[in-house]
Amino acid sequence: MGLLDNQTQAAYYNASSGHGEYQFTPLVEIINNFMIVYVGEEKVIQKVKRTDVAFYAQRALQELSFDTFKSVKSQEIEIPPSLTMTLPQDYVNYVKLSWSGSNGVKRVIYPTSKTSNPFAVTQNTDGTYDFGTGSTLQEQDPINHESDTWASYSSSAPVGNQDPDSDDWRHLLGEKYGIDPQHSQINGSFFIDEQNGKIHFSSNINGKTIVLEYISDSLGTDGEMRVHKFAEEAMYKWIMHSIISTKANMPEYIVMRYKREKRAAIRQAKLRLSNIKLEEITRILRGKSKHIKH
Repeated sequence: MGLLDNQTQAAYYNASSGHGEYQFTPLVEIINNFMIVYVGEEKVIQKVKRTDVAFYAQRALQELSFDTFKSVKSQEIEIPPSLTMTLPQDYVNYVKLSWSGSNGVKRVIYPTSKTSNPFAVTQNTDGTYDFGTGSTLQEQDPINHESDTWASYSSSAPVGNQDPDSDDWRHLLGEKYGIDPQHSQINGSFFIDEQNGKIHFSSNINGKTIVLEYISDSLGTDGEMRVHKFAEEAMYKWIMHSIISTKANMPEYIVMRYKREKRAAIRQAKLRLSNIKLEEITRILRGKSKHIKH
């Protein structure tokens, strides 16, 4: 037995991939376990199709990925001259955008609400809209989806992104009346064009290494569809409640019972996955007690 354990450990550590997989349970295995444990005679769910269980399992995985699971992924690219980045295929929302310098330290990039990339309507010389040969509005740049607004923004250096130690700011020392803190930084800015699936950056981001941290819906390949073992029970309770609540003639008290169990399991999963470390919090709070001189 000891020899087998040593061989298993050696195979794990010498492998080129798969490290850390033990903390996750594949979604297929959760579906199989649910069919074995929760479905059958003398059980609340006596009969259910496997396709129904698979549907609710995917819905549970998607919904719990938003605020319960550790579903944050990241991508790193070098921003091209177009100053755009394509949204990942499984993108739902962003967590943080930053660029990393030569020392590898990430600097946060903040969103801007002062510009966008609107649909640029093609107009005739008299100002009327050009519908081409049909009845659909024509776009000026249907390939790159580049509007005049975005072209002007990408070709200019935002004032808020200038170095505060440069000569351009020295004559304003102590005179930045009404400055908006969200723009008083030099890291750059971005906005997301949801319609075309692009992230647009300010001109001073050109050539920098961008790191996008985003929330995924976890619905990808079979290898990506997995659940942390801390949240496995929440998956079972979610599937159970979803199936029971859609069955005909099911007593309401049974539905409410499993709804309460689902909520309790989700709360427990959130606490387990919160990853709060007392020593790390204590170290941070030590810095809060420092005396700050003005």
